[in-house]
Amino acid sequence: MTMKPKAKRFRIRRSTPVSPGGPAAAAGHPTSHSVDAGSAPKTERIQRPADGGVEQALAAIREEGLTGRQLRMARRVAYRHGLKPNTDHEAVYMLRLKGIDPFERENALDLMVPKSETTDSAPKAKAQLPQKVATQTKNLPATDPRSPAERRSQEIRVIQEEMARRRNMRLRLLFTRLAAFVMIPTILAGWYFFSVATPMYASKSEFLILKAESSGGMGGLLSGTQFATNQDAIAVQSYLTSKDAMLRLDEDEGFREHFSQNWLDPVRRLEPDASIEDMFKLYKKYVQIGYDPTEGVIRMEVAAANPQIATDFSNALIGYAEERVDNLSARKRENAVSDAQKGLQDAEMARREAQERLVRLQQESSVLDPRARIGALQARIETVETQLQDKNLQLQALLDNARPNQSRVEGVQADIRRLQALKDEINLEMTAHTEDAGSLAETAVQIQMAEADLATRDMMLAAALERLDQASRDADSQARYLTTSVYPLPSQDPSYPRAFENTLLTFLVFSGIYLLISLTASILREQVAN
Repeated sequence: MTMKPKAKRFRIRRSTPVSPGGPAAAAGHPTSHSVDAGSAPKTERIQRPADGGVEQALAAIREEGLTGRQLRMARRVAYRHGLKPNTDHEAVYMLRLKGIDPFERENALDLMVPKSETTDSAPKAKAQLPQKVATQTKNLPATDPRSPAERRSQEIRVIQEEMARRRNMRLRLLFTRLAAFVMIPTILAGWYFFSVATPMYASKSEFLILKAESSGGMGGLLSGTQFATNQDAIAVQSYLTSKDAMLRLDEDEGFREHFSQNWLDPVRRLEPDASIEDMFKLYKKYVQIGYDPTEGVIRMEVAAANPQIATDFSNALIGYAEERVDNLSARKRENAVSDAQKGLQDAEMARREAQERLVRLQQESSVLDPRARIGALQARIETVETQLQDKNLQLQALLDNARPNQSRVEGVQADIRRLQALKDEINLEMTAHTEDAGSLAETAVQIQMAEADLATRDMMLAAALERLDQASRDADSQARYLTTSVYPLPSQDPSYPRAFENTLLTFLVFSGIYLLISLTASILREQVAN
């Protein structure tokens, strides 16, 4: 029975030559061929004796049933010791002949043996496998009286205690950071909102801008909706949140004086020598104005340390907004009146020029009414054409006879010639140019165009008069109205500060900042570690 080595790396330990009772002696080989483990071999191969003992030893090795892995391992060990066997079995034989076990693994416990024991004691012969090796109890490690289960339980308990200790340390560090970065700022903010902050009273109001009813036109379609006054409402909102309105409120109602009182808390108090920019920041904080474009309503909230003062501030701002609404359309109304007056003057001058041109044409022509004269001439031409047609029929009747009367035929032909000449003369009178003026037809056309121009100027003059009348009425009336739907009233309970909401908001803000910083630090630490 052979022992198969495990799949681990091992080193071959050199030992002393085997005793004469080993396999080499049993095969009939002398022990003089054994080489000391510490000395390097001088010959490349060992000479085989002529008695046939080597062949018997190789046959015995083949009968041991060594595996291919063991044989390859033996060849590697033989090469390592400077031997050059022809076969794997010969490598096993040569190693055993030198007293080296090719299949023995180095025991890690042998490294712990003191040097004195290895140097003082005589070298012992190594038994060849598969023989059993006698155990030596003096070199065994000390035994633990506890069972493996107890040792495993103790090790697990130690690991659990270490994990619990680390977990407690991390929890303490976590609570320390939360207290430093979240809880302490939240407590300070809550103390300020509940104990230090000055109560502020808010006065709310709502107003909207209406447009005067239009008499007609496309503008009347939007006069009753919020789209007609959308631009005016936005302009009023911008004005009430501007420095102009703040300075006017400070001049009329004492905005700076009110917020500079000593009994206000330091955060809400305005320094007496504060700049306009600082006062404007405070103004935008306590005067909130919003515009709803769907309803057209402007909502305003004014906060102050005194409810009556907050109401006075609101009423003053509403008055400023009403004045601004009136001023927005005042210049437009004035410009409309002046434009209407200028348009009326231009229309009157144009009508006068058209009328003078008509009179001048009538004076230059010899006929007062060229169209009537042309009508009369056309009537004469129709009469002549009728007579000419009759004469042509009469001539045709005379020529139909076999032997017509020549004198009568010549008389009728003479009449036809005279009628045709009269017709040409009348046509020439209508189209021929005279010395002082053009033809009668041309004069009639010019007079007709002058009359049409005069009619157009009359219509334009009438429209200019109507526009001037409408602009005068609009200027006398107000085009925009500011209507207050919710009047400001003094508040009995303070509206600010909202202590609980503000404290909760502070907690959420600092928690978010701490979470963001923690995540960033964790990501950076992981990147650096990798």
